[in-house]
Amino acid sequence: MSRHPLHDGWQLTAAGGPVPETIAGRTVPAQVPGSAHLDLLAAGLIPDPYLDRAEEELAWAHHAHWRYTTTVHAEPAAPTERVDLVFEGLDTVATVELGAHRLGDTANMHRTHRFGVRDLLTTGEPQPLTVTFRSALEYAQEIAGRLDPRPHTNFHPYNMVRKMACSFGWDWGPDLQTAGIWKPVRLERWHTARLAQVRPLITVTEEGTGRAEVHAVIERSGLEAAGDLVLTATVAGHHARTVVPAGTETATVTVEVPDPALWWPAGYGDQPLYDLDVTLASAGADSGALDACAKRIGFRTLALDTAPDATGTPFTFVVNGTRIFAKGANWIPDDHFLTRIDRPRLRRRVQQALDAHMNMLRVWGGGIYETDDFYEICDETGVLVWQDFLLACAAYPEEEPLWSEFEAEARENITRLAPHPSLVLWNGGNENLWGWRDWGWQERLAGRTWGLRYYTELFPALLAELDPTRPYADGSPYTPDAHVDLVHPNEADHGTRHEWEVWNRKDYTTYRDHIPRFCSEFGFQGPPNWPTLTTWIHDEQPLTPTSPALLLHQKAEDGNGKLERGLAPHLPHPERFPDWHWATQLNQARAVAFGIEHFRSWWPRTAGTLVWQLNDCWPVVSWAAVDSEERRKPLWYALRHAFAPRLLTVQPRDGDTALVAVNDTGEPWRARLRLERRSFSGELLATDTISLSVAARSASTVELDAALTAPVDAEREVLVATADEVRTVHTFGPDPGLGYDPAALSADASAVPGGYRVTVTAASFARDVSVLADRVAPDAEVDDQLVTLLAGEGHTFTVRTGADVDPDLFTGPEVLSSVNSLHGAAVRG
Repeated sequence: MSRHPLHDGWQLTAAGGPVPETIAGRTVPAQVPGSAHLDLLAAGLIPDPYLDRAEEELAWAHHAHWRYTTTVHAEPAAPTERVDLVFEGLDTVATVELGAHRLGDTANMHRTHRFGVRDLLTTGEPQPLTVTFRSALEYAQEIAGRLDPRPHTNFHPYNMVRKMACSFGWDWGPDLQTAGIWKPVRLERWHTARLAQVRPLITVTEEGTGRAEVHAVIERSGLEAAGDLVLTATVAGHHARTVVPAGTETATVTVEVPDPALWWPAGYGDQPLYDLDVTLASAGADSGALDACAKRIGFRTLALDTAPDATGTPFTFVVNGTRIFAKGANWIPDDHFLTRIDRPRLRRRVQQALDAHMNMLRVWGGGIYETDDFYEICDETGVLVWQDFLLACAAYPEEEPLWSEFEAEARENITRLAPHPSLVLWNGGNENLWGWRDWGWQERLAGRTWGLRYYTELFPALLAELDPTRPYADGSPYTPDAHVDLVHPNEADHGTRHEWEVWNRKDYTTYRDHIPRFCSEFGFQGPPNWPTLTTWIHDEQPLTPTSPALLLHQKAEDGNGKLERGLAPHLPHPERFPDWHWATQLNQARAVAFGIEHFRSWWPRTAGTLVWQLNDCWPVVSWAAVDSEERRKPLWYALRHAFAPRLLTVQPRDGDTALVAVNDTGEPWRARLRLERRSFSGELLATDTISLSVAARSASTVELDAALTAPVDAEREVLVATADEVRTVHTFGPDPGLGYDPAALSADASAVPGGYRVTVTAASFARDVSVLADRVAPDAEVDDQLVTLLAGEGHTFTVRTGADVDPDLFTGPEVLSSVNSLHGAAVRG
């Protein structure tokens, strides 16, 4: 087997549609893998699609057609040689031609396309290779006209074409409908036989033996006499082989590894990985392997507990016999232009999740099946992956051509992802069961198909055939083992829940109204960090929340109105834009942390909390913790605090105020718990000390004496709980009514190797103290934010930056920020 990449010499030309005169008729160099937008940008023919209001200027591209061309230099095939042209990903509706021959048509970006070209390589002369893309939107509209429309949550019928749903815009993403050769393309030359699929199923027996059961699909050339083949697999020095008789196209070989080191999620143990090598050879031949495949695998047991209990239906992951509390976030494509995402970028993003104490990422159904790099990095770091099939917020026809495309992409990706120990769940789709139940679809569908058979028939049947080692859920939210007609898919007591009343309609304190078994989506919006926002948005100065370009980068329905309504009960109203920016970022952080602490306090009844969302795909006001320029928003720091292995949180219990201690470590937590009621000025008003003992991987509730929870002056007192290095500070009312001292903080800053040190001292209670360092230098990153100080306490922040600036800038009023500073801004306003 030889593989020859075909990534050089491509050119791009507009092939039709409402293309501007400055682009029509032009031929520009094309990057492969890549996309038409990026090629036009590189040629200087369009503005950066993310800049200001360029997205609106580029709407013509929704209806444009594009032609990619290159020249293939290939020798004629040998008498017994097969030659295949392989496209790993075409985005999306394409016609492929080699010379004067039309090889085929495609309409699915989520699968590989392979064309036999042996008979076309007869002269050895260079031949043109052409890939013509038509508008995916026009194709989707045609399918909608043929099958009748189905409900969806967009301006465009994205549910009628197998293209990344968020390519058509989302409530956090741009409407920039890409087209191009988005994954590698190559010529493959082979003879006799090749490994068409290699699917290792990894299990561990009750006796502790690791088993790598390797299933292979073999394609024979058909150009020579059929003969026996030999399939061999090797793991950790252990070998297994089997003879594949002539005419047979499938084979299975199982390697057993005694007492392998087990793979664990992050925070639960190590992540040992083993090399699995698979070879295919002719029986009795000494000519070497016909084909080979290498994978990295990990041995672990996996289960999903959904056995009904006294409360309802749990949804608890169990790895190696240990019940896991899932701490994580939802994952979207890390750039709308997918080919700009490389392995180092993915590693940085996964590391940011780990650094915030996460152990799970959910690959959301409106994006893509991620690249191998993503899953390999999660394998190496212990980040569990919940993988959606790619259906989101829509009714999907079950008729052709969609049914066959769904089956083809599901088969390919189930097989591709089978080796990865990080993958722990396949999920039918996002909010589609919920949409059918609650969003008025039933009347609009009038009996037409909407996707139910995908979730209840196709996907579970494919998993039973191809990968029975992993659990499957029909959707998210979802009630296990219940028919969609009978039980609501978003009930708190059953399975998974999405909590969107908070943000859309209700204040974030209502997170406490429900105790979900597993909350797989919830979140709150906030703007990107200051340099990200001001780099990409250049409206009239000074900026306001309603500046036109800023509003274009706010995709949520009534997004700014929800920001304002969500802010009002919790923080003073900001008058100036920098204060609005800080206040909305802070409110986002506090809202999400409030929900996480509530959910974690109910472990093991609640077994998971996945924030919407970890990352952004462009500069936007969104729910992300990390913005599109990879900057950590205040929300990220709040997640790190709220997801910490050990947590103290004040929660309501049975009409009283209690303290819950959460211990998500493998060791018991035994400490002296000091409880104090203090005034903002530092006076000790009540105190208690008790012995805290919390078993490993558990939560414990501590009843509090009334002297601690009944303030004399609720506007100027706090409850403080401390155990070891863990502390929580609880106020007795919403911030706008509290007696914060706007001048509580003093600070000094000095240069240190690699950056600056900022020391802050509080003369009075100061809440959520932060140094917004990237307002001083765009590359500046601070080690912590949202630090609460009691009167007389100090904290030193470390800022990393390559910039040479006046250290005092880090103590300025728009950089050294807190709840207190917002009160000061309100007074000034």
